[in-house]
Amino acid sequence: MSIRQSLLAILDQGPCYGYQLRAEFDRRTGSTWPVNVGQVYSTLDRLERDALVERSEIDTDGQIHYSITAAGSAEVAAWLGSPVVRSGAVRDELAIKLAIAVTLPGVDIARVIQVQRTATLTSLQELTRTKNATDDPESADELAGLLVIDSLIFAAEAEVRWLDHSETRLARAAASGLQTAVPLSTVVPRRGRPAKAQS
Repeated sequence: MSIRQSLLAILDQGPCYGYQLRAEFDRRTGSTWPVNVGQVYSTLDRLERDALVERSEIDTDGQIHYSITAAGSAEVAAWLGSPVVRSGAVRDELAIKLAIAVTLPGVDIARVIQVQRTATLTSLQELTRTKNATDDPESADELAGLLVIDSLIFAAEAEVRWLDHSETRLARAAASGLQTAVPLSTVVPRRGRPAKAQS
């Protein structure tokens, strides 16, 4: 998720200070991905360094407001006008967990899958309840939140399908007699951390 471009897009609407940007981000995404204020300020520092925003004014409460520059507006337009490229190299913790677990001796992989399926279905039910409670949006904020919730629902549904598929694949592998436990390799890597000398 791009906090950088999201904050720039909000600033394209008008000057804001850090806490205000965080609140706007939360409001516009249905508080689905909380962003801490430290992350907001460090992002603002980088945006300022890159000449995409500039400090504009200090209000009566001492808050420093940031304004987007022409280069920042151009970056927002480019971001909104381009697709999000999803590379196959994204590290998915669940996929890695299952890949490692299936190679370890003594791990009940079916149980690992069942625990995850239960958690994902619980999350899916909660998301569906949230969606149904606000399924007829009365504001742009509510509509924005629903778009995010819909995305999370589709992702959870896809995860359940993938878990079902993985369970079937593992059952076929077991039925064919495939041994999945993988011992540590006997090949010694050429590089590594050298041992510290004993004193």
